[in-house]
Amino acid sequence: MSGLDAIAGIGADRRRGGYSRHVFDDAERHLREWFVEQAESRGLEVETDANTNLWAWWGKPGEDAVVTGSHLDSVPGGGAFDGPLGVVCALEAVDLLRERGFQPSRPLAVVVFAEEEGGRFGVPCLGSRLMTGTIDADRARRLRDTDGISLAEAMGSFGADPARIGRDEGALRRIGHFVELHVEQGKGLVDLNRPVAVADSILGHGRWRFRFRGQGNHAGATLIDDRKDPMLPAAELVVAARRAAAATADGRATVGRLVPNPGGTNVIASAVDLYLDARAPRGARAMVEDLAEQAMELASQEGCSVEVVEESFGDTVHFDAALRDRLCEVLDDVPSLPTGAGHDAGVLAAEKPTAMLFVRNPTGISHAPEEHATVEDCEEGSHALARVLTDLAG
Repeated sequence: MSGLDAIAGIGADRRRGGYSRHVFDDAERHLREWFVEQAESRGLEVETDANTNLWAWWGKPGEDAVVTGSHLDSVPGGGAFDGPLGVVCALEAVDLLRERGFQPSRPLAVVVFAEEEGGRFGVPCLGSRLMTGTIDADRARRLRDTDGISLAEAMGSFGADPARIGRDEGALRRIGHFVELHVEQGKGLVDLNRPVAVADSILGHGRWRFRFRGQGNHAGATLIDDRKDPMLPAAELVVAARRAAAATADGRATVGRLVPNPGGTNVIASAVDLYLDARAPRGARAMVEDLAEQAMELASQEGCSVEVVEESFGDTVHFDAALRDRLCEVLDDVPSLPTGAGHDAGVLAAEKPTAMLFVRNPTGISHAPEEHATVEDCEEGSHALARVLTDLAG
């Protein structure tokens, strides 16, 4: 797709492969500039809300609007489609509607949410969580990235006012329906041999930080019996998490990040931060509570301590059934699929009628460079989204 081709060089990660595009960094700034340019070239009116989400309006902004869009940021070393595909298809759907002479009878907007992946400040769907008030604004301002820069500091250097963030009643009133298109992050459509589907639900999921504290020391001069090495209980918890997920119905538990301090090869760490992503239809918190008890026992055996902090959590989301069925009918009975991946649409679902469209990913891989979608399937997605917008805004 021409839109994806135009941004293919932005945020390419030479070390990890794929893309690293995080809120308020240079790559994300260039992507925002690209979006504004693309929107304004189509005659859309662009504005930035208090939480730094971007809105591009077809016609005059107003309440009860039909809103579509996604995000532009990525996980570290992520794929090219997760997020940007939904933005590109939204702009292309606007083009298709205009080619057909369509005039919306309701306000229509394309939105780009900030920090959906949580790749910089650790909290996913931050832009939509702030807008809906599901994260406290003071807590959000205190969030820090791996360089110790707070969200408030990063916003200030970006030219935004951190004092203004928080629940945005005006923005919420403007949303009548929200439909997010996204590359599928799994193999459901591959197995069904279909290019497009409608989302049914999102698995309950959360993120937790386990901080193991011990005694930093010399790797060569410290006898094994004299050590208080926090890496040992952290390593054992990685294995325990896999076992806990296997014992939980449709459970998933992943340790994707382990940060020792100070991080030297010949140094026994003084502390280790372990970041756990846990998901399940029911019982994700119970699974983590059990792991926290195991962590305390493992830490105690090594003469260490552990602190557990919940960084984010969202219960299982079931999308608006009437809207889901309406979209399936509009799209000639496309399949309806659950997903284990979180999205801004899932956050908004508690406030507004919300739906999602998935585009087939032939590799079934996401959050990695191998993530993919064919040009033909992407075009199918744009046409499907155009039909949905015609139905909702016509």
